[in-house]
Amino acid sequence: MTHTGTDRMAGRTVVVTGSSGGIGRATAQRLAQMGATVAVVGRDRIRTEDAAGQIRGATRSNVHAYTADLSSQTQVRRLATELLDTLPRIDVLINNAGGYWNTRHVTDDGLERTFAINHLAPFLLTSLLLERLKDSSDGRVVTVSSNAESMGSIDFDDLQGERSYSGARAYNQSKLANVLFTHELARRLQGTSVTANALHPGVVRTAFGVDDPGRAQRVFVPLVRPFMRTPERGAATSVLLASSPDLNGVQGQFFRNGKPKRSSKSSYDQDVAARLWRTSAELVAPL
Repeated sequence: MTHTGTDRMAGRTVVVTGSSGGIGRATAQRLAQMGATVAVVGRDRIRTEDAAGQIRGATRSNVHAYTADLSSQTQVRRLATELLDTLPRIDVLINNAGGYWNTRHVTDDGLERTFAINHLAPFLLTSLLLERLKDSSDGRVVTVSSNAESMGSIDFDDLQGERSYSGARAYNQSKLANVLFTHELARRLQGTSVTANALHPGVVRTAFGVDDPGRAQRVFVPLVRPFMRTPERGAATSVLLASSPDLNGVQGQFFRNGKPKRSSKSSYDQDVAARLWRTSAELVAPL
């Protein structure tokens, strides 16, 4: 098989959620250019198959399409089963899918949508794929968070925003949850071949939040859009964490602009991380 660009990822298989567009698609395309077999995961079947086909045509790599609405735990479990049934190996999982909703939405599982998609979906999918990742000599879990994690707090008394909801507060909480999850997962992976790291991709020019934007987004985003990063630039740190041999064994870090940085003080609270892990496990437990 002929690959465009470097063959650094030849022989490795990468799953990228939320990759039918935006940062995820740019991430999937770059890794396919590097020779990886890529699983493109999206919510809409036609968009996802179209993205996978275009990436396949541009890179001549093995690129497969998988469809799942990650707000549904049933569909997350179905996705995991399909990935395990069709991919002999999984070396890298990139938890890229996420979103922002200004008003409160409830999923089919009775959970607040932001928390369900941004945190519980990667928590569950990672758990379901972890044994396959451990079969890799250099398995990696890469979770896309945000600098918004520094403004977040975990409200265990109102995780679902039932008493009081703010789109920004829900989003910030979910991004802090991503980093707490990464730190706790890294602790649990000590002694295995799998590493877990999180990242901030920068402020990127995508369709993020367009389904239910807040007033600030409607007013300010059009003004600053010309200055936002392209999806390709936004994908750079995800690609680095998925592919760089220099990061073999690097564990539990938060990256910005391709460099490890300190995340918020709250994100290092091991008691909160452990409690969030237990609570998340209860929320995704099969009925």
